[in-house]
Amino acid sequence: MAKDTVAEIDTKDTPDEAGVVRIYEVGYHIVPTVKEEELDGVVGKIRLIIEKTGGSFIAEGAPVAMKLSYPMAVRENERHVEYDHSYFGWLKFEAPVEAALALEKALRADMQILRSIVFRTVREETRARLKLGTLREVRRTDTIKAPVRRVEEVSVPVSEVELDKALEQLITE
Repeated sequence: MAKDTVAEIDTKDTPDEAGVVRIYEVGYHIVPTVKEEELDGVVGKIRLIIEKTGGSFIAEGAPVAMKLSYPMAVRENERHVEYDHSYFGWLKFEAPVEAALALEKALRADMQILRSIVFRTVREETRARLKLGTLREVRRTDTIKAPVRRVEEVSVPVSEVELDKALEQLITE
């Protein structure tokens, strides 16, 4: 139901601007039953739909295996199947409004696509950069200790006599 309203909003947005070219991005989850060797074929079908409708590609994120936040159920043949893993990928492209609508419809009908979304975006890079903190390796037997503050010692000249006495005490003990 919600998918149909998104399509209606897009077409209402441009009723007299047929063939207007916009920037879109599609994010998709491919079912985990697809073998890794066959992923290129599934992505190729998505790219073919975009190319046939006059679209051109801007950027792409190849599908990567990932654990889903929650299980997704889909109907395959006569039964419901739940998946907790998928291959996630995305494509950013420039195409007419009709191409985005055709792509959305084709993705909904494809049984190898678990879930997908097509939305309007901008050409510029909008993904947030991931800043990783400094990581250190900790073994299971190690304990994490607070950093020790180092106190600078002031060096005082030591006489030869005092040094000899200290050494004598160490030797006799």
